[in-house]
Amino acid sequence: MPNSSYLSNMKKLPIGLQDFRGLREGDNLYIDKTPYIHKLIESGKYYFLSRPRRFGKSLTLSTIKELFQGSQELFEDLWIAEHWDWTERHPVVHISFSSIGYQHHGLEKAIDIMLEQLAETFRIKFEREGIGLRFRELLEKLSQGDNKVVLLIDEYDKPLIDYLHDMDKALENQKILKSFYSIIKDSDPYLRFLLVTGVSKFSKVSIFSDLNNLQDITVHPAYNELCGYTQPELEHSFDGRIQQICQQQGIAKGQLLAQIKEWYNGYSWSGDSFLYNPFSILSYFSATRFQNFWFATGTPTFLIELLKKRRFYKIEKIKVSPIIFESYTLDNLESHSLLFQTGYLTVKDTDEFGLITLDYPNKEVRDAMYSYLIAAFRQEEPSLSTPLVVQLRHAFLSNDLEQVISIIKTLFKNIPSQIFIAQAEAYYHSLIYLTFRYLGVYIESEVNESDARLDAVVQTDTHIYIFEFKLDRSAAEAMQQIREKGYADKYRHEGKAVVGVGVNFSSEQKTVEEWRAEEVRRV
Repeated sequence: MPNSSYLSNMKKLPIGLQDFRGLREGDNLYIDKTPYIHKLIESGKYYFLSRPRRFGKSLTLSTIKELFQGSQELFEDLWIAEHWDWTERHPVVHISFSSIGYQHHGLEKAIDIMLEQLAETFRIKFEREGIGLRFRELLEKLSQGDNKVVLLIDEYDKPLIDYLHDMDKALENQKILKSFYSIIKDSDPYLRFLLVTGVSKFSKVSIFSDLNNLQDITVHPAYNELCGYTQPELEHSFDGRIQQICQQQGIAKGQLLAQIKEWYNGYSWSGDSFLYNPFSILSYFSATRFQNFWFATGTPTFLIELLKKRRFYKIEKIKVSPIIFESYTLDNLESHSLLFQTGYLTVKDTDEFGLITLDYPNKEVRDAMYSYLIAAFRQEEPSLSTPLVVQLRHAFLSNDLEQVISIIKTLFKNIPSQIFIAQAEAYYHSLIYLTFRYLGVYIESEVNESDARLDAVVQTDTHIYIFEFKLDRSAAEAMQQIREKGYADKYRHEGKAVVGVGVNFSSEQKTVEEWRAEEVRRV
């Protein structure tokens, strides 16, 4: 990537800015992605790109718009300034479905209003009726000889994602979009370039089935770094701010970079190149403290409820087939695919058999997802989940098992009894599993679930606690299993007291019925 001056380190942070012209004219920081954009334009004509929300899709489209409009002054000092034919100019039709008012007017009417506005902008008078015919007429009249149209469609799936809780409405909107987009198939003579972006792929096949030459670059290795920041880009473009934070907080540069990486890095669509979330990074350097930025801007209520309904909570380190990258239909939303497409899971690795490992991209997403899932199963606000887990950490560090059990009891307190009794095992497994997984954020903790068994290991500076959880059995049976299975053997060289904790949970009473603890090995 091209170098920019050191002064760029302290340019304004473009938090939420998606307009390339406004960003450049306002002296904001811009990470130069124009080499990728140039390659995209020169390599093909029809493209589809899926990326999570707030990941730079809209800014990419805006940049392409200014290129084709010949706005040379905006690209000064960028790589493409010397690699673009500035005599090439085209009319650009830029459509963003996030701003057309479909929730107020209805989708078809909103599209019609949007087309009228475009016609007014380009000084075109429609002679036809209907959104499909008017869309075709717009492209025909804008295309004059070699002056073909550049068509940029942002958030193509927004009218669908906003109605995932109302499948009838979502499917109705899908039909309208399919009819609207079908015009593109026979519009090749009028088009110079097309890029469609969105968060999901689950409607791509249904909506663009007629457009068989639409190239999906979502997982194309050449475009993995088109959106998002790489490690070198972060260290170069934010160097001044990094040094400033190090001085203010008295922290070594390497330590700060490691923390930033843990919190906000980890997104990948190839498994070999990992990226930072732009919104989270810009927000962090503005606030200069670590917190949940991206997750908080769009709480995935529908997704959380779907995972709860499906009892799908073991999300980390999942092995899946490459079919995960394929599109799914609206009425057949596959959990792994949905989590991946929306950015809550990302590609971490691909093995020799082609199987892909999906995992949380980073600490920001992992912590927030644990918090929201625990809250969903407990039927309470997410803000109450984290303090509970922090209290659990303090109890372990104080070696206060009475308090540990008390907090575990609190986990189940707010769940209505009639709901819990009907789904006791699901609630019991999910809450224990999620809580001890979340505990691992604050203290060394592991939890395993298999063959209807649930166990966890928590390590402090002085103790190793081995938990065996039972449902409607006995604490004695749990302790016996810890001893007979030799769970403590692997920790014999740790130099810490190893304590077994047998816990029996009553589905009828919705609480810990009994528990016992004993030292099973001391080295």
